[in-house]
Amino acid sequence: MAFQPPIEEIAFTLDKIAGLDGALAGGIFGDLSSETVAAILNEAGRFAADELAPINRTGDRVGARRDNGSVMTPPGWAEAYRRFRAAGWNGIVAPEAWGGQSLPVMLGMAVQELWNAGAAAFAVGPMLTGGAIEALAAHASPSLKELYLPRLASGEWMATMNLTEPQAGSDLGAVRTRAERAGDGTYRLFGQKIFITFGEHDFTDNIVHLVLARLGDAPEGTRGISLFLVPKRIPNADGALITRNDVVCAGIETKLGLHGSPTCTMLYGGNGDGAVGWLVGEENRGLACMFTMMNSARLSVGIQGIGVADRAYADALSYARERRQGRAPGADGAGMSPIVDHPDVQAMLLRMKAMTAAARAICYLTANAIDLSRRGNEVGWPRHADRAGLLTPIAKAFATDIGIEVASLGIQVHGGMGFIEETGAAQHLRDVRVFAIYEGTNGIQAIDLVTRKLKLAGGDAVKSLLGELAAIAAAAEMSNRSGLGETGKRLAAALGHLRAATDFLVAALDRGEVGEALAGATPYLRLFALTLGGALLAKGGLASEDEGKWTALARYFAETIVGETAALATTVTGGSAALRQAAFAVLSNGE
Repeated sequence: MAFQPPIEEIAFTLDKIAGLDGALAGGIFGDLSSETVAAILNEAGRFAADELAPINRTGDRVGARRDNGSVMTPPGWAEAYRRFRAAGWNGIVAPEAWGGQSLPVMLGMAVQELWNAGAAAFAVGPMLTGGAIEALAAHASPSLKELYLPRLASGEWMATMNLTEPQAGSDLGAVRTRAERAGDGTYRLFGQKIFITFGEHDFTDNIVHLVLARLGDAPEGTRGISLFLVPKRIPNADGALITRNDVVCAGIETKLGLHGSPTCTMLYGGNGDGAVGWLVGEENRGLACMFTMMNSARLSVGIQGIGVADRAYADALSYARERRQGRAPGADGAGMSPIVDHPDVQAMLLRMKAMTAAARAICYLTANAIDLSRRGNEVGWPRHADRAGLLTPIAKAFATDIGIEVASLGIQVHGGMGFIEETGAAQHLRDVRVFAIYEGTNGIQAIDLVTRKLKLAGGDAVKSLLGELAAIAAAAEMSNRSGLGETGKRLAAALGHLRAATDFLVAALDRGEVGEALAGATPYLRLFALTLGGALLAKGGLASEDEGKWTALARYFAETIVGETAALATTVTGGSAALRQAAFAVLSNGE
């Protein structure tokens, strides 16, 4: 089916649920108007539908290929990137001082959703460049900013993130790539990095690698990691590319999905002289600099999950309306019914839709907190920064988990045809699967939420958010909108479960029982996300002009999905003993 971007739903979520309309009215984004926002969304939707969606299947079937050290993206991809760059999409949230448009992160995330719905494997390249812009703008020297940021913001050059090594995945303290001081202010890097997305490609003449490495006299562990900028080609002061650096792509991976995106093994210093690099930030403080990029990327990865989920839902709905099978209850006339009329298929489609809408609302709310932390008044800055910190692991983990669930349901709706590559339903599941793994696995996001984020601002960050959710639940319960059904009551019950689980985890951490807390971290994140997502959909139902789609969606989520919070709370507060016993009895080899 032809891809039809959900512009109306994106705009409503931005405005009425995540708070963009209030921010615009308050002048937080300067002279940005709702008309301009609408124009940007519509044009982004057109580009996603007309330029990216048509190359998505080619990217999956052909994939990226490597030949004599060069990497070629699938047919039509480099040309699509040139049009992407010419349209100015690469720098829409980049600082205006460096050639960007300084648009809100909220709008940037909405546009990224459209890119990912169009072609997720394509969208990951510009996403990483955006994160690099943010890291360099925050931590690079003035000379590096002046040389690199305008070219990254324009899309003339692209960027990568080089963290992972064969022995150092999630544990960055094990990084072995080494850096040596050259005596002229530059450094020489030696080592290998793996799983480097768009590490080599034919989109741009230069690729800017941000690389974690360790100096010879650095402390052990993460306290001894530095961040370096290592260009594929070394430019002179005016940006002309003069020298090929000692960094090469040694191979690309054969992957489950995202076939059009080259995932590279990168070698630094293989010729013996070392790859020339420039320090970003301070020596041995590189992880803090890289986390600027990683935190940005984590929300963007959540958006990736939403984009693919929405595309999977749209494809499944279209198929269900066309495919006829059996006789649905109450069917009129002769012949078979469209499968969309069968209650089981309706339930699957509605779960896909409701979960995607909830995840979108959470991600956009997170982006709103980031915007307010950067542009709001100084008094409110810490509160919004804490809100963004609290929400980021939830947004990343929940949205990517939902992407996987929705894509899997999409295959089920297609039936046997979903298992056949011809329909494209299988590609969505293959593409989305990695999002729960990279930029910090979803288990790591849960650990971050429980061990670090629950105690932000002395616990006030989570208390403040729960108070706002309680107000939404109360408003839904008191509303005279009959279409909301028991939404308020179900949300109030979920909030009770979330508060009890939160108190339990905080108490366990206060007692030093970290294992007890971590045993419940993943179900706790899910519990938090379902409660938050349900409340945000209820907010949308209350804000809609009539008792139509948004009211019905809020009720469906509250009355069929939010009830899962009771079981999750039980697992959080009582599952650690069972986990320990089973781990010893089943996983320990009897030792």
